[in-house]
Amino acid sequence: MVQLTGFQQPDFNEHRPSRKSWMFVILLLAVLMIVGFSVGSSSNEINVSGATAPFWQRVASIFTFEEEEKDPDYLMPAEEVNRLDILVLGVRGENDPDAADGGALLTDTIMLFSFDKTTKNASLVSIPRDFYVKIKKNKADKINTAYENIGLNSMKELVSKITGVYVDKAVVLDFSSFEKIINSVDGIDITLSKPFEEPEQWGYGFSLPAGKNHLDGKNALYYARSRFSSNDFDRSRRQQEVVLALKKKLSEHNWWTDPIKTIGILTTLGSGIKTDFNILNAKALIDLAGDINSADKLKRYVISIENLVYESRANGAYILLPVGDNLTQIKQLFQDILN
Repeated sequence: MVQLTGFQQPDFNEHRPSRKSWMFVILLLAVLMIVGFSVGSSSNEINVSGATAPFWQRVASIFTFEEEEKDPDYLMPAEEVNRLDILVLGVRGENDPDAADGGALLTDTIMLFSFDKTTKNASLVSIPRDFYVKIKKNKADKINTAYENIGLNSMKELVSKITGVYVDKAVVLDFSSFEKIINSVDGIDITLSKPFEEPEQWGYGFSLPAGKNHLDGKNALYYARSRFSSNDFDRSRRQQEVVLALKKKLSEHNWWTDPIKTIGILTTLGSGIKTDFNILNAKALIDLAGDINSADKLKRYVISIENLVYESRANGAYILLPVGDNLTQIKQLFQDILN
């Protein structure tokens, strides 16, 4: 079992808004993987008995083809009724001034929020963007290229196969929209145990002192996206801090007494988010929000070279591979983390 260390576990019960206020909060927290619901899938099959097979089928039956051998590391897991898993992706976005150079749809942020509906346990796991995986049948690449190359539904399937848990829903948010959301709630608060400094990445020296810092959208993104002076694993940890700080700020807002701000936040969300949530099913969202709000602790985990991946090179590029050169330990993490 993978040990979870080095993170303070936020308490979902720090603030409990009224049940009615969740109707608005749910729409917002979908972005942060705090709420959602799963919808079962079904397929329609048509069986025809006693019919004569078409000529081309009779000809094809003369030849036999061996079924392609399936990679045991990439098997699609079954959907779990009592478990909810939501994939959250952060992309640069086409409106970003550096999008042409950096890739507008590359996912710099990849997180999986998991919630056990029976035990009420919850977790938030960051997957490194340089993780080298099988994107398509015969093509391997960094996981941050998958959304751009195969789309949201296939990205959900890929993460399901990698983690061994069925991804129910997904949310895609571009960074400029995230900045606007933070500004719409008048900023967020981050408490640092030591000073943070990024001297080069943003064109000037960006720094935050130890202690409590109130950040507007721009500075929150600088803090969450800085990596020149640290690394991607530390950046993933900081991204989790920003997400949870925003969740806390949203839960403290009174959605009924300040309707103008509420409308502004909802408008910002609607313009910058892509999701497969059915936000019209308000009752299901409210019920699940109540369940998640009752969770005692949120376990936070960052997959890194200190635990489940190691550094390597592919075609001259820096990549991360799973320890043991298979996905067994990573899948075990996602099985254990809600226990």
